[in-house]
Amino acid sequence: MRVLGLETSCDETGVALYDSERGLLADALFSQIDLHRVYGGVVPELASRDHVKRMLPLIRQVLDESGCTPADIDAIAYTAGPGLVGALLVGASCAQAMAFAWGVPAVGVHHMEGHLLAPMLEEQPPRFPFVALLVSGGHTQLVRVDGIGRYQLLGESVDDAAGEAFDKTAKLIGLGYPGGPEIARLAEFGTPGRFVFPRPMTDRPGLDFSFSGLKTFTLNTWQRCVEAGDDSEQTRCDIALAFQTAVVETLLIKCRRALKQTGLKNLVIAGGVSANQALRSGLEKMLGEMKGQVFYARPRFCTDNGAMIAYAGCQRLLAGQHDGPAISVQPRWPMESLPAV
Repeated sequence: MRVLGLETSCDETGVALYDSERGLLADALFSQIDLHRVYGGVVPELASRDHVKRMLPLIRQVLDESGCTPADIDAIAYTAGPGLVGALLVGASCAQAMAFAWGVPAVGVHHMEGHLLAPMLEEQPPRFPFVALLVSGGHTQLVRVDGIGRYQLLGESVDDAAGEAFDKTAKLIGLGYPGGPEIARLAEFGTPGRFVFPRPMTDRPGLDFSFSGLKTFTLNTWQRCVEAGDDSEQTRCDIALAFQTAVVETLLIKCRRALKQTGLKNLVIAGGVSANQALRSGLEKMLGEMKGQVFYARPRFCTDNGAMIAYAGCQRLLAGQHDGPAISVQPRWPMESLPAV
């Protein structure tokens, strides 16, 4: 089965073609970072308009690179939520229109399920069951995964997601958007131990997260330095390192708890923040000590992409699931409500 995947949940337009027997045939992505950078964050209306502009050229590019024609497409998968409602509607409208015109089924895919299954595209995919850490600009969740659609939420952020905290913190100390790569870049030059930030919600039982207070702690630290006349680039680097270390160690502590609680040895990390090298290194070291294994997607499949949507959609289509012709999206959509495959 050849499935065309469309991703338009936020600020990246992704298209990919996945074959159930041959694997990923082609993928293309257009990132809107430069469009939104001047505003310091994603502007939903601009995101929707740009998806309209980029979608068809990307579809043509993927078909050309794969050597396929519309007649070779067996189904279309699209991101139906969660995400920005206008952006989601662009992808859903395009998918349903093409499915109707080509006479093939369409299926809406949960965005975070796509992220969760992205490591399945690698040469050594994880096996069920496993614990998944989903960390992105909009979500921070720990999930027990026993199969596709068989999810148990173990813990989540009660306020800011980890990626959101990176973006906001970067802005507070005068860095650009997106904040994650900016903070990671400065952290490489930071002085270890100059600042020590708290590890939020690790002093109590449970697997929930909170990053809003850490953001405030960073702002207060930066303001004290500015008032003391020390607003140098090195101070920014030191604060960036302290913030990144606090976030990474908080995630490590919660992941260790989740693995012990479930009795599992395999951990999947997915979402945009999973590209952070400090987080990857910390998880690899921790899982090595626990005689477990950590799995993650290649860097270009950590952020939003069409390949993960095509793969996730293919699994549900092979199980006989598909949508009717109605255009329907869900800006909020609990992943544990998904049907099992």
